[in-house]
Amino acid sequence: MIDPSCGDGRFLALHRNSVGIEQNPISAHTAIKRAPGALIHEGDFFTWATETHERFECAAGNPPFIRYQHFKGETRRRALDLCLDLGASFSGLTSSWAPFIVATAGLLKRGGRMAFVVPAEIGHAPYAAPLLDYLVQSFAKVQIVAVRDKLFPALSEDCWLLYADGFGGTASAIDMTVVDSFVPTRTPPKPTLRVDLEDWRGVWNRRLRPYLLPASARALYAATLGRPDTHRLADFASVGIGYISGDNQFFHLRPSEAKKLRIPVGFLLPSIRNGRAMPDAQVTKATVADWARNDDPVLLLRLARDIELPKSVRDYLDSAPGREARLGYKCRNRAPWYVVPDVQIPDYVMSYMSGRGANLVRNMAGVSCTNSVHAIRVRDKALAAKLMPGWSSPFVRLSCELEGHALGGGMLKLEPREAGRIAFPAVATRPKAETEALEDAVTVMQRWRHYAD
Repeated sequence: MIDPSCGDGRFLALHRNSVGIEQNPISAHTAIKRAPGALIHEGDFFTWATETHERFECAAGNPPFIRYQHFKGETRRRALDLCLDLGASFSGLTSSWAPFIVATAGLLKRGGRMAFVVPAEIGHAPYAAPLLDYLVQSFAKVQIVAVRDKLFPALSEDCWLLYADGFGGTASAIDMTVVDSFVPTRTPPKPTLRVDLEDWRGVWNRRLRPYLLPASARALYAATLGRPDTHRLADFASVGIGYISGDNQFFHLRPSEAKKLRIPVGFLLPSIRNGRAMPDAQVTKATVADWARNDDPVLLLRLARDIELPKSVRDYLDSAPGREARLGYKCRNRAPWYVVPDVQIPDYVMSYMSGRGANLVRNMAGVSCTNSVHAIRVRDKALAAKLMPGWSSPFVRLSCELEGHALGGGMLKLEPREAGRIAFPAVATRPKAETEALEDAVTVMQRWRHYAD
């Protein structure tokens, strides 16, 4: 058996004939003490995997979950090149655990098998799709065990389990076992459903999260998706992020501060700084007036290039906070440093991260927004007017859950591309039984992201 990132040797200690690789010298030495019968290599796994001629009957482990921002440099290049040689093409936004699994599979003998703890991101992350494609093309059986309760309660990250058997074969489907809690067994648990690969790729955008739903709710949702009068948000609007100021505290003023500093009104633009500032349905002049009465820091200092600035503005830019702000990464890499780029007036504003559900508000007051929320610009006003009123319907709320993904603390996160895939049916009203089924499905997805746990 091989464990490609053996840590302190917990997996190795349970197998009589095992090999481990560990980059951290302290963990490697601990593994040697815990599993004295194992052969342990200290160093980078991808370098070792590229050079070794050893092959194994099985593999097991809990590969490191290093997000793409920190999985970089020569290690990432070596990992992605090795995976490409094995037939799996990952983007530069891939977290480390996925290449670990592909590279490990490449070390198996024909007929070999492997079992790994994996992040629940295998159910939704874009980079999980090439991993799963590789697995079904390389193993006779691929099984995912989705576990709702946390395998590691002290961590915010949800984890599932991956089992693959029959290396060198080809799987006709992905077996999936959906359980509330993990119960150790001597053999993999029985599948509760089989994921059709064509549906997984076509209907569900190569995501496994929809398969957490009951089959009846999934069929109801898929049938609506297949209707020609059902549209994605990206069909009639663009979803983007708001501006990045470079120093929110400096560039956003309270009305009392702006008055004290004598900043002219023409250089100030009301703005939504985060999802907490969003009202329930629409941003109106009354909303902005409430912000002003509360003296909230919602006035963006909006300055243009090549204009003469009044003395009060120049004094603020040259103040101690201004001298500190211009040293920040974003500010020092733009000219002039005080001009915030990409300030726009969106038609709608959508929450980026949400609790109970994603929030969408109409911008009736002409405010701007930061990158903490999404800026929605409508292209087809007639279609938007027809479909947007269905935002609060059970179907659209379920679409938000399926297209978004769970974040720690029970939050729902919608990246711009995910938000663009939110589906809007032409008719929001449904028979009572269908409405109840969709409501139940929303609750199921909220439970899986631990909302209100």
